Order: sequence, then structure tokens, then C-alpha cells
Amino acid sequence: MGKTSTKEAIIKKGARLIHEKGYNNTGLQEILGAAGIPKGSFYFYFKNKEDFGLQVIDSYAAFILPMAEEILCDTTLPPLTRLERFFDYQVQHFESMQLCYGCPIGNLMQEMSDLNETFREKIGSIYDALCSLLHRCILEARQAGALPEGVDAREAAEYIFDSWEGAVMHMKLAKSARPLVTFKKMLFATLLKQGHEQA
Repeated sequence: MGKTSTKEAIIKKGARLIHEKGYNNTGLQEILGAAGIPKGSFYFYFKNKEDFGLQVIDSYAAFILPMAEEILCDTTLPPLTRLERFFDYQVQHFESMQLCYGCPIGNLMQEMSDLNETFREKIGSIYDALCSLLHRCILEARQAGALPEGVDAREAAEYIFDSWEGAVMHMKLAKSARPLVTFKKMLFATLLKQGHEQA
């Protein structure tokens, strides 16, 4: 296994552990065991656990952002249809994981924002990127007349994403998709009702 593929394998195994248990509850020894490598090999690829954690966040972003962009920027579909498909995909993804673990970015946002400024800034950049994709989609909906002119697309994007993360937290607590279904129902029945009816 080459240098790059070995590093990617370590990140993949560690990312899964951090998603399941959190960053602080995942020990270096667990990461080494899951990846099947000695400690010396770990330090060949990473300066320390923090460096590893930051690269894990990059790996989450490398999955989440292209997926979100592919769905939300698909101009063959009306903007609000794209938005609906984005959340449908997310619900299916969480159901495939038996409604466990939640959103890796949301989890780290909760766990690390008060503890590590470097983590907070990196996670914040992903939050901003996701909100920008939502913002663009909502702005297109407003420009197409599917939403009232008075809707602030940026505020709406942040509200939608924050509400979604809250629903995901409740999903973990309830071990049920109901909070996600309720989120989507209320989103399209209230904030986006006009455009959803026209789509």
C-alpha cells in the first residue's frame, strides 16, 4: 500500500470512530488498532492527534460538499425541488446508518467549538460553504418567483441549516426519523409554502 493510500486508510478508519464516538472519546490507540498500524507510522503521516483530527474534518468536507453541490446546483430542476431532494437524500443516508451517530460536522460543531479554535474555524468554513450552497438555491427560487421578494435568502439558508442540525440532534435522541420528517414538513408547509405549491 502506497504512502497516500495508507494515509487515506488511516483517515477513513479514524473518521468512522470519531463519527461514532466523538473526537475526545476516540483515543489514539483505538485509531492505531482500527488502522492496523504502529504508533510510529501514525506520526509519519500526522504531526499529532489534532493534525489528524483536522484532516478528518477535511475528509468529511470532501464527501459532504460535493454531494450538496451536485444536488443543490442541479439547474435541470427547479430550486425548491433541489432543496427537497437534498434533504430527502440526507434522511435516506441517516436511515442507512440506523439513525445513529448524526451529522459528523454538526457533532464536531457541538463538541469542539468551545475547546479548540482551530477546529472551530475549520468547521465554521464548512458550515459557511454549506450555507452558501443553500443560499444560492434559495436566491434562485426567489428570482424565479417561487418565493416572495421579501425573503432574505442568506438568513433563510442559515435558519434552514440550523433547524436541520437541531432535527438531526433530536433524531439521535429519539432514534427515529420523525424529527427529520417533521423538519421537512414544516419547512415546506411554512417558510417555503408558496414555492413548494408552485413547484
